[in-house]
Amino acid sequence: MSITAKELAKQLNLSEAAISMALNNKPGVSTHTRKRVLEAAASAGYDFSRISNTNEAPTSNGTLYFVIYRKNGAVVPNSPVYTHTEHGVLVQDVPFFSQLSEGIDLGCRHCHYYLNISYIYENDDIEALLSEWKRLGAKGILLLGTEMEEHDIKSFTRCGLPVVLIDNYFEALSLDCVTINNIQGAYLATDYLIKQTHTQTQPGYLHSAYSITGFEERADGFYKAIRKNGMSTSRSVVHHLSPTVDGAYCDMKAVIDSGDELARCYFADNDLIAAGAMRALSEAGYRIPDDISVIGFDDMPMCTYITPPLSTVHVPKQYMGEIAVKRLAEIINSISASHVKIEISTEIVKRKSC
Repeated sequence: MSITAKELAKQLNLSEAAISMALNNKPGVSTHTRKRVLEAAASAGYDFSRISNTNEAPTSNGTLYFVIYRKNGAVVPNSPVYTHTEHGVLVQDVPFFSQLSEGIDLGCRHCHYYLNISYIYENDDIEALLSEWKRLGAKGILLLGTEMEEHDIKSFTRCGLPVVLIDNYFEALSLDCVTINNIQGAYLATDYLIKQTHTQTQPGYLHSAYSITGFEERADGFYKAIRKNGMSTSRSVVHHLSPTVDGAYCDMKAVIDSGDELARCYFADNDLIAAGAMRALSEAGYRIPDDISVIGFDDMPMCTYITPPLSTVHVPKQYMGEIAVKRLAEIINSISASHVKIEISTEIVKRKSC
């Protein structure tokens, strides 16, 4: 039995989208990757006759815009390296956003939309951009709102195009959104820390020094677990660290040097904070997890490379992207669609840092 494209993707540790582009001789993958895929496919007995049967693309339903809104860059990075595909571009150099982007690209393929990706900055003439996209026939917008505040959304809600907000939510706005169940994830992680210590040791909190909705929801989940385990929230040791590896490292180093009280274990708002703090703690002579345990949030690829490998909260980022496209397609095709909030559940990934 010949190998399938899905099996080939797993064997080569590549996305199904990359395998498809390589096999169908379409742009979006490097020459080296295309050669690697074709050689592996031939060696494994891939049935190349399938390509001619599937190469005919269905008629497009139009173009969707994936808008990455960057306010001050504390969480959303600068414009990344792009990989161009038939449907648009994929973000490549930041794991969270690359996986989300890949899911959106797959969702567009399934729903037969073309995809354009655009970075928008706080000081851009957003209304002019939206007007131009509307003139060009845009069907809808997938809006990454990680760094957005409520007032930042107004231009998008007034533009007359269907919008799905990703990775944020505002109670006062009638807007469809797809977001992470941050409260659940932080609760599970904190409760896991407490159970792992076996001594009811109260977890500390490595809280982002930069406030976004997702991090505040994670704080709610952290304190919910503290209360559920009969502990006082006022006794939790909290350090406010920058939400980047280097920033968290410097901030945690300053905490240690100042002689501030340290907790026996910590929940961190994201994996970057956890990694930076672990580096500072290790340099100060603390053994992880023997002296101090740490758990992160996001399950970025780096979690398996740092020492010890980081326990974390897994977020199905690609699935988020696919669901967001599916919801936007439903809105586009429905005159009276009610607004919904879709929360993506999380799960604990147990490694060696706890």
